[in-house]
Amino acid sequence: MAKAHRRIEVPLGERTYSVRIGPGVRHTLPEVVAEVGAARVVVVSARPGHWVPDPGVPALTLSAKDGEDDKTLATVEELCRRFAEFGLNRTDAVISCGGGTTTDSVGLAAALYHRGVPVIHLPTSLLAQVDASVGGKTAVNLPHGKNLVGAYWQPKAVLCDTDYLDTLPSREWLNGYGEIARCHFIGAGDLRGLALQEQIAASVQLKASIVSADERDSGLRHILNYGHTLGHALERATDYAVRHGEAVAIGTVFAGRLAGALGRIDEARAAEHLDVVRSYSLPTTLPPGQDPERLIALMRLDKKATAGLSFVLDGPRGPELTHNISEDVVARTLVTMTP
Repeated sequence: MAKAHRRIEVPLGERTYSVRIGPGVRHTLPEVVAEVGAARVVVVSARPGHWVPDPGVPALTLSAKDGEDDKTLATVEELCRRFAEFGLNRTDAVISCGGGTTTDSVGLAAALYHRGVPVIHLPTSLLAQVDASVGGKTAVNLPHGKNLVGAYWQPKAVLCDTDYLDTLPSREWLNGYGEIARCHFIGAGDLRGLALQEQIAASVQLKASIVSADERDSGLRHILNYGHTLGHALERATDYAVRHGEAVAIGTVFAGRLAGALGRIDEARAAEHLDVVRSYSLPTTLPPGQDPERLIALMRLDKKATAGLSFVLDGPRGPELTHNISEDVVARTLVTMTP
């Protein structure tokens, strides 16, 4: 009997693609490659060779490394050089296999090479499956901040094989749950009682609906950054010792407290942020030794901070991007986050 798979469309007109979710779904890769019409592919993988099925066409396999340290323009340049040596062109395709940093770097290389070649993602971490591989945002880091150089480049397909997750260490589970937890406050509802595959599907469905309405992040898509402003600052402040999902979890608790301090939500709703994040066994306080002024300085560099300190915050109309937040209020709220 065939294993049950979920298929969610990201509706973008001629660029519509599907996200397939379930055990063994990576084995549909040859079918997807045929649908794309690729004559050859380059597979960029941060995982063992056997994790990527035979794509059914001639292939070059390149090794990659997951992690923020290798999410750089140097990595993208090296990938593009290897694409050129292989003779990759627009009738071919690129396949990524790895976590969110790999899908980001490979996606950006695919976006830039020949001004865009097709890319297919095989995300292998929970975080990559629920968020990073879907939506078309590709980016790498600079020493000045996270995801500062990037492009929008939608994949041709995303294959979220839940069998990949069997090998995840516990901390990588937490990394993914941080993104799932924040979905509670941006329209997904309470996902905690659902089976894992359904939590992934609900997160992807929510993101697909938001991306289809605002692909280029001009309005609604801002809400996907719930918890991310402080989250990104924490990653930078700790030199990425705090993982992305962990940082987003702390940022989500902070967003609830900040919205409460501003009178946007009541005490019960602010407390709900702590309850949801804690229920996934995620961190809920700042790591020891964090300086609020340093974090505020990093948050000023956030891409959304076009008008003073800016955060996506819950409120009477639901989550929305809110500008010109008082630094004093932010600093006082950060103090409440100390362990």
